[in-house]
Amino acid sequence: MLSNSPGPIGIFDSGYGGLTILHGIRQLLPEYDYLYLGDNARAPYGPRSFDVVYEFTRQAVLKLFEMGCHLVILGCNTASAKALRSIQQKDLPKIDPERRVLGVIRPTAEVIGSLTKTRHVGVLATEGTIKSESYNLEIRKLYPDIEVSGVACPFWVPLVEYNEADSPGADYFVKKRIDQIMRLDTKIDTIILGCTHYPLLMPKILKFLPAGVRVVPQGEYVAESLKAYLERHPQIEQRCAKNGTVNYLTTENPEKFKEQAQIFLHEPVEVENISLG
Repeated sequence: MLSNSPGPIGIFDSGYGGLTILHGIRQLLPEYDYLYLGDNARAPYGPRSFDVVYEFTRQAVLKLFEMGCHLVILGCNTASAKALRSIQQKDLPKIDPERRVLGVIRPTAEVIGSLTKTRHVGVLATEGTIKSESYNLEIRKLYPDIEVSGVACPFWVPLVEYNEADSPGADYFVKKRIDQIMRLDTKIDTIILGCTHYPLLMPKILKFLPAGVRVVPQGEYVAESLKAYLERHPQIEQRCAKNGTVNYLTTENPEKFKEQAQIFLHEPVEVENISLG
């Protein structure tokens, strides 16, 4: 039986990248309680099939609901691309129609219309997100005049997780994908970082981007979108506890999570191991 008492806002990611989303949200909305769940034991989700990503994400959402969350943010582009709609349409009506699950793709798509002047946009993301064409679909729904080009960056996540984001070796992999997307469409003036790990490569990305091309990391836009959502839905907002706490869960080794969290958050964290499925 799910509790109706106020609970934390859940943030889910297959790995560590969602910590950049959590950071952005906490900067804007520090008063709420947060519960972060990383399915690190089964990451990465990017290369996995739609069915597997849906099942893994569903398990994580159910766990966060059981732990008191009324609202869960999928702080993971792959889960948002491959699982969000199915969970919203198929699962929530059966589990609890009063609970909500939101993703990170739509908030980013919504702001893009006000950022691009040329109406040519690039997306750098994992293979799974690019293949899903979720950004293309969401942006075209909102702005049919915008051209969207996407490139998968398979080595970028390992560069971040192995703490190589600042290394000279990262230059090759970052430059290669930026050159590739700019060759695809020379009119691109705005690039979406469609993976939550990528903001940690920002110094390298800015180094190789042509002058005048803007980069859009997701954290601040997801945070603004969440703030607006809570203002529009007071019945959900009232179910979000406000003690300014944050707790962390992982399906992997807690010590490993602590090390990685330092890379993303620059602060020590306490984390608890759980199992899903």
